[in-house]
Amino acid sequence: MSNYNFFGRSKPSNLWQSCTHSFRSRCTLSGMKIDSLEIFHVAMPLIYPWRTAYGADYDIHSVLVKATSGDHFAWAESTPLERPSYSSEGAAGVFLNVSEYFAPRVVSGEHETAESIIDALSVFKGNQFAKAALEIVWWTLESKIQSLPLHDLLGGTRKEVQAGADFGIQDSFDMLLGNIQLAIDAGFPRVKLKVARDWDVEMLKAVRSTFPNEKLHIDCNSGYSLDDVEMFKEIDKFNLEFIEQPLANDDILDHAELARSIETPICLDESVTGPRVVEQALSIGACEFVNIKPGRVGGLSNSIRIHDICQDAGVPVWVGGMLESAIGSAVCVELATLPNFTYPGDLFPSSRFYIRDLGQPEVELTAQQTMLPYTDGLPEPDPELLKKFTQQRAVVTPYD
Repeated sequence: MSNYNFFGRSKPSNLWQSCTHSFRSRCTLSGMKIDSLEIFHVAMPLIYPWRTAYGADYDIHSVLVKATSGDHFAWAESTPLERPSYSSEGAAGVFLNVSEYFAPRVVSGEHETAESIIDALSVFKGNQFAKAALEIVWWTLESKIQSLPLHDLLGGTRKEVQAGADFGIQDSFDMLLGNIQLAIDAGFPRVKLKVARDWDVEMLKAVRSTFPNEKLHIDCNSGYSLDDVEMFKEIDKFNLEFIEQPLANDDILDHAELARSIETPICLDESVTGPRVVEQALSIGACEFVNIKPGRVGGLSNSIRIHDICQDAGVPVWVGGMLESAIGSAVCVELATLPNFTYPGDLFPSSRFYIRDLGQPEVELTAQQTMLPYTDGLPEPDPELLKKFTQQRAVVTPYD
């Protein structure tokens, strides 16, 4: 790796090697053999539609994987949403790829580390959400086999993690302002606002005139282009923490140009699909914050690597959410115990989106709007709700 200049700070050429050593030191060797994989495509109805720049979701489509090794089993969740609108993957495609192509390369093999799962799937291009479903279940299964909390296995150090409040596009400004007030009264340390064309500058004017001093950031979900630079310069006056993913989902070059043109920091989300793109983005000054979603980056191993790269570069990270059930949300909580997760995450209590969460026990906040790492096992699906919400199911064994 060549020498990079991270915001004027010279970095040593062995950054990647040091991150790799740090990551590997967290892994243990169990010689795990996965005997079977059970895959579910589920659709979980929301209490209220989730509206963003790319449309509205009325149900959250997710892919669950149950892995069995001997007397042990564990679950994982990857939530790409129903349509390929947030990313190039949708839940039906993830289910197909996992059940037909990916799982047969994983089942029955000896997997001493999560890296073995990544290697087994390396022949396939992209498809990070599909790969994450299998990579994450290695970690949750290893946690069970060792009787070791997942956050300890990952190398987490925090005793609690901060959660922020998030709001999609609402029916009216009044509805949004009322919900923000409720979040502030509840003690949330920051508020994230989804924006889209015709729900951006005027919305921010209404919010900032009502809440002049609150910590806010906006999420554009790739809804704009460099043609909107003047609009982003107008947004500078709202004193935001950062602007999340303002430009195309597969871009870092335009983000670097936008960063040079405005004062508000930029955070990358959709563009971050793995460690290599993070190295490239930081080297050209495309962002000052990074959002890490385990599904979007291909699993927990890549999440750790990205965390370490950003930590060495002095760039804060925070954990993102895809409105997962408690099964996926709990994994995000465990990940957020790593030390460089310094910005409050997209960590939601189950009651925020679901009448009853598919995963049990449900995710809950403390009175201080934090979440505690899981010490007595991770949430697993409620059998009745799993049956009710399942769209497709497949079982993969060595004999298939």
